[in-house]
Amino acid sequence: MEQNYVIATASTCDLTREYLEEHNIPFISYSYVMDGKDYEDDCRESTRSETYKRMREGTVLSTSAINMYTYREFFEGLIEGGAENIVFLDMTRPLSSSYRYCEEAIEDLKEDYPDCRIVNVDTRCVSGGLGLLVKNVCKLYESGATMDYVLSWIEDNKLKIAHRFTVDDLNWLKRGGRVSNASALVGTLLSIKPVLYVPDDGTLVAASKVRGRKAALSTITDSIKNDLKDRSSSEKIEFLINHADCLEDAESVRDRILEMFPNADISISGLGVVIGAHCGPGLFTVFYMTDERRP
Repeated sequence: MEQNYVIATASTCDLTREYLEEHNIPFISYSYVMDGKDYEDDCRESTRSETYKRMREGTVLSTSAINMYTYREFFEGLIEGGAENIVFLDMTRPLSSSYRYCEEAIEDLKEDYPDCRIVNVDTRCVSGGLGLLVKNVCKLYESGATMDYVLSWIEDNKLKIAHRFTVDDLNWLKRGGRVSNASALVGTLLSIKPVLYVPDDGTLVAASKVRGRKAALSTITDSIKNDLKDRSSSEKIEFLINHADCLEDAESVRDRILEMFPNADISISGLGVVIGAHCGPGLFTVFYMTDERRP
């Protein structure tokens, strides 16, 4: 059956370029500035690796919202390419200043394309959590699901995607204004590592603060075990791991997950540049489906 809609996303889904191209998922790129030059978040692993290398050498990135005209151009390109309707999935509204510009673009397009339905989903997800949502929606789409069924599934399941993070260097959060200078200094001196998660409202909050990187990673794996304590160890649970130049940590956590769930489907890839710009190299993230989000 021919489907009358397309699934589209943004580079902040932090999936790989290969996956997006293989499944014909169009995406709009966020932009960033590095050493005075403008770049696009292109979802390429090579771009992510090189950017984090430069950040470790002291380069600071700045990011900006996508404006209304860029959104309009993106959606109009999809419509002129044959899309009758569009389901658009980007990062959670509370963390995205771009969300309202997207809404404005959709409203502006109604005059020229009154028969095209464009739904800007408030996903309450970010980074690989958004990526996991996109992957699940893509499976539904490729199985022939209708647009209304997909939208209903999203609302029923988006808050079941667990997001677990830890940041290695608080100074990156200080630069972005997310912690004070004093907190960053004390945290660095004491080797404090925040363990973060995304609650139902789509914000980013600290679940706990621990001493040292190993403790932070152990806290994350303990949280996974607690979230999935009612699941059979033989289940094939999907995990997405994104890392900002800390592959060894990603592989270590992957191995711990496989001890709990030997049949788990675990993907490891670099963290997207736009998300990483605010948290710095060493940001570690893991995402999976559970029954509800918990601290």
